Amino acid sequence: MTPQDRQDAIALLVLRLGLVWFIFLWAAHKIILPNQYRALARNFDGVDPSVVQVYGLAVIQIAICALAAVGIVRLYSYGALLMMHAFTVARRWEGFLDPFALNAKGNFPIHRNQVIDLAVLAAFIALVLLRNRDHFSLGAWFERHMGERRWWT
Repeated sequence: MTPQDRQDAIALLVLRLGLVWFIFLWAAHKIILPNQYRALARNFDGVDPSVVQVYGLAVIQIAICALAAVGIVRLYSYGALLMMHAFTVARRWEGFLDPFALNAKGNFPIHRNQVIDLAVLAAFIALVLLRNRDHFSLGAWFERHMGERRWWT
């Protein structure tokens, strides 16, 4: 591994773990406060999931986070994280049209999180596009030691 490959791998490890932690916190929050997520789903999506459905979604998201954290099935696990976040961004697109809107008191930017969401979306896209340079992943380790690409890479 060249010094540049090592630097890329470290950067992607940091990026991967940071993004996994970001999604994991949202998934864990669904388990801790499922009714809050139910209210968000009703408000933003017009659906009324049961608590069991919220728990099921959280478990699936946490499982995907675990796969991505160790870097296995990278295209699918990283891609699934990207799709989860893209869904969130798509639901809140109106805020991008007025990024400087303030609350009624005029002193707090109400669409600040949407701007942050775009930066995180860009990071997810970069992670998916650079997944083959993520040498410090379990998928890359398997690839190096098994000699070919398989489903787990």
